Amino acid sequence: MSCPHISGLAALLKAAHPDWSPSAIKSALMTTAYTVDNANSPLRDAADYSLSTPWAHGAGHVDPHKALSPGLVYDATPDDYVSFLCSLDYTDDAVQLIARRPNATCSSSRRFRDPGQLNYPSFSVVFGGGKKNSRVVRYTRELTNVGPAGSAYVAEIEAPPTVVATVKPSKLVFGNVGDKLRYTVTFVSKKDVDYSLTSGFGSITWKNAQHQVRSPVSFSWTLRL
Repeated sequence: MSCPHISGLAALLKAAHPDWSPSAIKSALMTTAYTVDNANSPLRDAADYSLSTPWAHGAGHVDPHKALSPGLVYDATPDDYVSFLCSLDYTDDAVQLIARRPNATCSSSRRFRDPGQLNYPSFSVVFGGGKKNSRVVRYTRELTNVGPAGSAYVAEIEAPPTVVATVKPSKLVFGNVGDKLRYTVTFVSKKDVDYSLTSGFGSITWKNAQHQVRSPVSFSWTLRL
């Protein structure tokens, strides 16, 4: 039932904000979602009632009221998604078929080579990734202000004890509605991580008195670091 519910909410947001792109609408739904129930307890997996993780609940349960006024959104253009396909080593024929752009080629459209650089409202961090001792992963994101002019936000980071995460800049001040600002987050896996630890979770939240713009983060280890 998730699909019809989210589709209806996306239509609601589009009616309220006709100029928002599909990516902006998706961002608003994701970054305002909640991960605790009405008793303020963590969400649980319906399959076995164990504690749920972002791999099960995604960004969380949607909150339509908050999504109507998310404060900030992660926007992305069709060109960004073409570049995303290219970063996954899709052929030009496949990209043209999916994007329905006869002239789209990866030689001219590749804006980034790491799929993690897509301006998406969540992060998937893989340490190792086929490269020996790759303990550092760095991504850049761009936020668009859809809240009041002069809005300021500070970053709050949650990460497992095996990871050190930093955000630069740690404060963003948007002079006008529609302003766009970038930040870079660096994730560093600590040395001598237990190889049996294959995953972990955290979040990056941009906060002020009115809004909390939260992005879930998943961590994976593919090699002994």
